[in-house]
Amino acid sequence: MNKKRISDPLITVAIILIWLSLLIFIVYPLARSLWISLVVDGKLSLAHYGYVFTHQWLLTPLYNSLGLGVLVATLSTIIGFGYAYGLNRTNMPAKGIFRQLALLPVISPPFMFALSVILLLGKNGLITKLLGLTHFDIYGLPGLVLVQSLTMFPIAYLVLDGVLKAINPDMEDSAFNLGATRFQVFSTVTLPLALPGIASAWLLVFVTSLADFGNPMVLGGGFDVLSVQAYLQVTGMFNVARGATLAVILLVPAMIAFYLQRYWIAKRSYVTVTGKPTSAGVAGVTPVTKWLLTAFASLLSLTILGFYAVIIYGCFVKLWGYNWSFTLENFTYAWDIGKDSMMATVTMAGIATAISGILAMVVAFLMVRKDFFGKKAMGFVTLMGYAVPGTLVGIGYIQAFNSPPLMLTGTMWIIVFCFIFREIPVGIESGVATLNQIDPAIEEASSNLGADSRYTFTHVTLPLIKSAFFASLAYSFVRSMTAVSAVIFLVTARWYHLTALVLSQTEIMRLGAASVLSLFTIIIVMLAFVIIRWCLGSSANSAPRIGG
Repeated sequence: MNKKRISDPLITVAIILIWLSLLIFIVYPLARSLWISLVVDGKLSLAHYGYVFTHQWLLTPLYNSLGLGVLVATLSTIIGFGYAYGLNRTNMPAKGIFRQLALLPVISPPFMFALSVILLLGKNGLITKLLGLTHFDIYGLPGLVLVQSLTMFPIAYLVLDGVLKAINPDMEDSAFNLGATRFQVFSTVTLPLALPGIASAWLLVFVTSLADFGNPMVLGGGFDVLSVQAYLQVTGMFNVARGATLAVILLVPAMIAFYLQRYWIAKRSYVTVTGKPTSAGVAGVTPVTKWLLTAFASLLSLTILGFYAVIIYGCFVKLWGYNWSFTLENFTYAWDIGKDSMMATVTMAGIATAISGILAMVVAFLMVRKDFFGKKAMGFVTLMGYAVPGTLVGIGYIQAFNSPPLMLTGTMWIIVFCFIFREIPVGIESGVATLNQIDPAIEEASSNLGADSRYTFTHVTLPLIKSAFFASLAYSFVRSMTAVSAVIFLVTARWYHLTALVLSQTEIMRLGAASVLSLFTIIIVMLAFVIIRWCLGSSANSAPRIGG
């Protein structure tokens, strides 16, 4: 494709405005956090980093974060691969249901499963009480591994589902025809071809686990992790510099893992799609393996549904662990304390979704169809919004926008802009992938007929990438409704986010109210998802993804 050099003033203005936005809302907050961590009494110093690396109580959260990330990434990748392999290489029943259930954790509040685990296995949990497990303690590493693995395995599944679909089953069939056994085909053909995808999934889950704030905050107990410690330093000990230092330290492994996945492993993808019709590729498993994988997928799906059922049950229990009588008081109480937050959250998420959806498509259009100075740098900076842990973003925003001329603290706009530039990378990825599949001659024909760039983009390009646009909207809305790690630093009494309210209710053990508020969040997200999927039709099945 011949990418056009910039000659349209409108395109030039758009590039300048986008760069200005990226510098203000991504680069500047991160630079402020880095600056705070490097300055002591007005002079450049590494004293904050020296303090952290010489005090065990601050080093332990770092080791815990890395260890937890490794465990969760490994377990989630194994689960995701087994799930994706079963759905792509067997003729197991109810594949459509299994695919939908695997995505449920993605659209839930990030610590909803942690709340379910507390309701089931906490000190006053349902299972704990029924089995008399008086000395059982789910808080800490075991609980976090369980919850994060269940909530993050969909990331691995989505990546590996695409990888296994891209491996031509004819290669496996050829190996069978040459006399290879099922194990030999799996170990010498399927697995090696899927290895880049497995590594990619592992790194993405590792980055997500490192950045996770909600689950460790709710279920961490004495197992301290870096994201929570950075938050406590800022809000509990009012030591912003040390909080920023911890967040910057958290950024290092997250960025290394993300860009390793993005720019190194992605280039080693062994795509074997040929465009030729293929067989179903289900000969690689025995009937026993098929039913074992079916049982595995069923057990996992039932576990996910079970966690949701516990949340719904918790909505109607008067006092969890002590008084199991039926009540609707939790709904009344949750509505009284949560209706303003609900309206504020939907408002902020709605505004952020609309802006980020359009902005993502414009950036994707520029990245694919235009050739301009700084294009690769623009792609790099936009991806930073996804790779940077939310804790660092939150600290950076409260420091960057706390004084004129960029005084946004206390307004909803600081949260809206945070949502926009945190979620825009996925929309851009979705738009770029779709645009690469569309012949640019269609847009060139519009230009040759006299249409300007604005008309061509709004009347030709945007309708062609409608599926990517709406998929981007869906992802942005879901993420904006369920965000917590960055938002927790930015909320105010006027603009309080629903997930922050769920978190605060969980911390004071108002588990019934927390369950109701979680249910409200899920219902709002599901309604939005259904509406967007209805608008999209079958094209909604192409869920947006990043890094895969």
